[in-house]
Amino acid sequence: MERAERARVIMDRLAKLYPDAHIMLDYDTPYHLLITVILSAQTTDAGVNKVTPILFERFPEPGDLAGADPAEVEEIVRPTGFFRNKTKSIIGAARMIVTEYGGEVPDTMEGLISLPGVARKTANIVISNAFGKVEGIAVDTHVFRLAHRLGLSGEKDPDKIERDLMEVFPREEWFHVNYRFIDHGRAICTAKRPACGICKLNDICPSAFTVKGWRESL
Repeated sequence: MERAERARVIMDRLAKLYPDAHIMLDYDTPYHLLITVILSAQTTDAGVNKVTPILFERFPEPGDLAGADPAEVEEIVRPTGFFRNKTKSIIGAARMIVTEYGGEVPDTMEGLISLPGVARKTANIVISNAFGKVEGIAVDTHVFRLAHRLGLSGEKDPDKIERDLMEVFPREEWFHVNYRFIDHGRAICTAKRPACGICKLNDICPSAFTVKGWRESL
């Protein structure tokens, strides 16, 4: 089966399995979403959702965070891990939003990736959920893993994986790819013990008979 055909079948099946797949991070404004997504790197959405209410009560607007004491911010975001780097990124992003964008989160890919701590993955999530624009496919750890296992990309660089996925999925599906892949990655195609035996994609997945976990899941 060619990649494009496999991609079509994959998305058809995942759409039926996860019809309500959506972002699990809590947010109210584009600013809140931006900061929340930056904090979500290498941690769980649930963990971030416990921290952000405290953070945004203390620093509700970009101007508040831009002038924050880093030590205070670090203490709040510490549970998300890598708290020093994340503090530097979110304060830096807030400052640039204030100084370069009039206090408003930019609604373009170019503007978003100019902010500290924002690469294409974060920008894709923010621009699609906050502004309703779809410019690409957010490649997180789940998308990275499934893209390889499903034979949709052999690249290691997330930007190149995104390019490969954009080639085989129609633009109207780009927004859904991330969230359906995430749900499937959490439920079935896990990193350490994929349940290939009960996976609805195992008949078209090049990795189904080779990844660790197939025999254990039968």
